[in-house]
Amino acid sequence: MTSATDPLPPAPGHSVAPGAPSVEPPQGPSPTPTEPTAPRWSLPALIAIMALATALYSWNLSSSSLNSFYSAAVLSGTHSWKAWFFGSLDAGNFMTVDKPPLVLMVMGLFCRVFGFGTWQMMLPLIAAAVGTIWILHTSVKRVFGHAAAAIAALVLALTPITVAINRDNNPDSLLVLLMVGGAALALRAGRDGKLVPLLGSAVCFGLAFNTKMLQGYIALPAVFAMYLYAARLPLVKRIINLLLAGVALAVSSFWWAAAVSLVPASERPYIGGSTDGTAWNLIMGYNGLGRVFGGDGNGGGGGGGGANFAGTAGLGRMFNDILGGQISWLLPFAAIALVGGLILRGRAPRTDLTRAALILWGGWTLFHYLTFAMAEGTMHPYYTTALAPGIAALCGGGGVMLLRAFRDDKRWVWVLPVALGATGIWSIVLLRRASGWNTWLWPTIAVLMALAIAGLLVFRSGRRVQLFTASVAAAVVASLAGPTAYAASVPSGSGGGMGGTNPTAGPTTGNGMGGPGGGGNRAGGFPGGNGGGEMPGGQQGGQQQGGQNSQTGTPPNGAPSGAPTGGMPGGQEDGQQQGGEAMGTPPGGTGTGGDQGTGGGATRGGFGGGGMGRGMGGGADSELVTYLKKHRDGAKWLLAVSSSQSAAQLIVSTGQPVISMWGWSGTDKAMTLAKLKELVKKGELHYIQLGGGMGGGGGMGQGGSDSVSSEVTAWVQKHATVVKESAYSKSTSTSSTSKTSAKTSTKTSTESDSQAQSGQTSALYRLDPSDLN
Repeated sequence: MTSATDPLPPAPGHSVAPGAPSVEPPQGPSPTPTEPTAPRWSLPALIAIMALATALYSWNLSSSSLNSFYSAAVLSGTHSWKAWFFGSLDAGNFMTVDKPPLVLMVMGLFCRVFGFGTWQMMLPLIAAAVGTIWILHTSVKRVFGHAAAAIAALVLALTPITVAINRDNNPDSLLVLLMVGGAALALRAGRDGKLVPLLGSAVCFGLAFNTKMLQGYIALPAVFAMYLYAARLPLVKRIINLLLAGVALAVSSFWWAAAVSLVPASERPYIGGSTDGTAWNLIMGYNGLGRVFGGDGNGGGGGGGGANFAGTAGLGRMFNDILGGQISWLLPFAAIALVGGLILRGRAPRTDLTRAALILWGGWTLFHYLTFAMAEGTMHPYYTTALAPGIAALCGGGGVMLLRAFRDDKRWVWVLPVALGATGIWSIVLLRRASGWNTWLWPTIAVLMALAIAGLLVFRSGRRVQLFTASVAAAVVASLAGPTAYAASVPSGSGGGMGGTNPTAGPTTGNGMGGPGGGGNRAGGFPGGNGGGEMPGGQQGGQQQGGQNSQTGTPPNGAPSGAPTGGMPGGQEDGQQQGGEAMGTPPGGTGTGGDQGTGGGATRGGFGGGGMGRGMGGGADSELVTYLKKHRDGAKWLLAVSSSQSAAQLIVSTGQPVISMWGWSGTDKAMTLAKLKELVKKGELHYIQLGGGMGGGGGMGQGGSDSVSSEVTAWVQKHATVVKESAYSKSTSTSSTSKTSAKTSTKTSTESDSQAQSGQTSALYRLDPSDLN
């Protein structure tokens, strides 16, 4: 039997007495250690934690809002294998999403087999999230023991932002699985001195790169440092193995980008998020250094604009009102446990497995913390879910080390109580930020933690083991009570508010842009700092001004069965705009569409990415969709719209390919005038919607300043035919007075063009080959 107070196992192949000098062990692979018999409670505890996680990640999932951007790409992939491979937003393969397609491929395969819908998309992601818990438990158990593994698994399962993102179809669930798998294999390679696990680790991180590009590499320096320092091999052999692993990493990372490059540009979709339509530009820019250093256009979020989704960049960002309740509950404890653990193993041999694990998980946490805290580009709260495995491993493994030192060494008596006290105080601070939410909880935590610390001190050296164990259990409960309450609030809510493109957990804190969770003020830096409360584009606190004429979100005829629910891409039902993945600065400072645009009322026929009602494809006017299908005249695409948000919702609503002309942020140069003329000449596109979409200005990207979209807009307004609302609507919208109604019904094409150009309305145009003359 083992317990939380058992000594840590020595490094394989040798033991070290307390205070003994470091002795270099003989080189070469170590014999396989014989693991002690697992305690009877270990496996049931793991199963219970995984069952709890499954319930949190899947409860009432069918009512949650998913990210329509990725949902549309998954649906398109079920219609076209080419779209599946490239990660195209539309089945016609005009443009891809702004991420590599690995997670879309996984979801797409499930939807091809079981049909398109919420559960079909989410099943592999929930399995990945639960699998991550199992892998972390196994890795921690081999080094720190069963009690540490159970604590680590529980901390990971109950991290609020992890629960939130695992209920959404963003790529992060698969990303974290691959990264944790890579870290666990690297630690095993360092322990056993074998090459195969190290190559497997490299492949995992390469696949993580093909899930979310540069973010998949953040933990690599920690893996490299751990193996180079602690692996049981001679230095030259370690270096050679790392070089071989580097080859495996390069192949598994860049195979997709290389394959895309081999396809002529005319035969592949435009790579969304890039400035030149190539995967290499996406790697280096938007999903690369642009995320860290910011930049204009597709450079990762435009500096401070995108950063405001998580507060101003600074070392204290993880503790601000936006991110604090999502990820920071146990960061103080993890930091103390890491430092204490390294000091406790300071005289151990170089190959000490415990110190190697501390280097790995401590480096994981440090590199993720610094990257997320200092990133000047787009930074969403749910990115921080990648911090959770490192925090969990340090709380489990490091916590057990501090507990043992607390009992065995008088010099360490104060460390564990200080760590627990800091955790309790920080939990109280976080809970008091959420004024009016479970006000009984923070006093309960304060009392419980005080009693737990007192019990630890009183029963530390006595024979009342049961009371000491009860004190330990009380400390664990008090430490996890706050994040558990936040995590549990995600599935208990309506689901529609937390999902979509910016999922968060717990209550709203500050004036931020979360659903029921994570909002926070825009303060960056340390708590109390003032980072301003203004949304990109000048909107305060992320509040989207609703336009007139919100749609019901009921999919029109032709929508795929079982389509996932959700409102607008931000996942909101009340007109509150959330920032989207890779969204950066919303062009023109507006929300996602013509039906909610800030500049006046949208026409009834406009899509605009709107639809404030339920249903991820909400916002599509069924009469207009019917009209477009009837007069499609064999065109490949049903319609072309300005932004990916608008296109995504239409794709999910109708099941038809829709062109996003200028991508998510409105700055992609996908639709040029030459390309438009070519599509019209071939009869592949007839209808274009300008204005009313995200970016306004006729869909001209960032406030209408982009020359490519401006040229296209001007040419369409000059040569295309305006489709009047009366052509497809049986009952045109009327005002309360007949005079206003008459004025609206007699609006000229010139007025429609003017309003479309100013972003006040959605204007629909028809183009035929004859218009090219």
